Amino acid sequence: MARILVFGGHGKVALLLERLLVSEGHTVTAVVRNPDHEPDVAAAGAQPLVADVEAFDVGQLTNVISGNDVVVWSAGAGGGDSSRTYAVDRDAAIRSMDAAAAAGVERYVMVSWLGSRADHGVAADSSFFAYADAKWAADEHLANSSLDWTILGPGTLTHDEPTGRIEIDPDGRGEVSRADVAAVIAATIADDTTIGRTIRFGAGDEHIGHAIAG
Repeated sequence: MARILVFGGHGKVALLLERLLVSEGHTVTAVVRNPDHEPDVAAAGAQPLVADVEAFDVGQLTNVISGNDVVVWSAGAGGGDSSRTYAVDRDAAIRSMDAAAAAGVERYVMVSWLGSRADHGVAADSSFFAYADAKWAADEHLANSSLDWTILGPGTLTHDEPTGRIEIDPDGRGEVSRADVAAVIAATIADDTTIGRTIRFGAGDEHIGHAIAG
């Protein structure tokens, strides 16, 4: 069983993931910025760790990451302020990757989005541009790192019930339930054939474990 650190530990996907990982026997630490979120994380079976990733430098993040086997980045600024989007979704994410390397924690799973690519097509004057730009920069940094990385690109998130099934490289918005995204993250951690791959997905008919297998 692994020691897994989840950044953005109070997110809807992250809380589902924590319950899933703990049920599989892993030891899970969930990084949260707001101390008020500690009880929710604890209720999911994870150990809460209060840390402001936006403010922490590489050295501080190295201390946070040290001693774990896997890092999952599920943190984000949540839209709105573009400067904060860059600060969290790009800059803090990149620092966490450099910190993981410094800590000797090789396995790193990035939760990105379906359209994250250099030619994402989001107009510069769109309110969504900062997110698309920041996520691509972070994903590119990770793909060029020495880490054992996987980038997961789910489509539009829904509150639908989990199906345990997905489609790789879906057309359109690729809508997928948050619960199935959590299941994909857990399956990715368990499957080393996902290392060094970007996996874009939405809801579908193929069993998750089979769909992501290399």
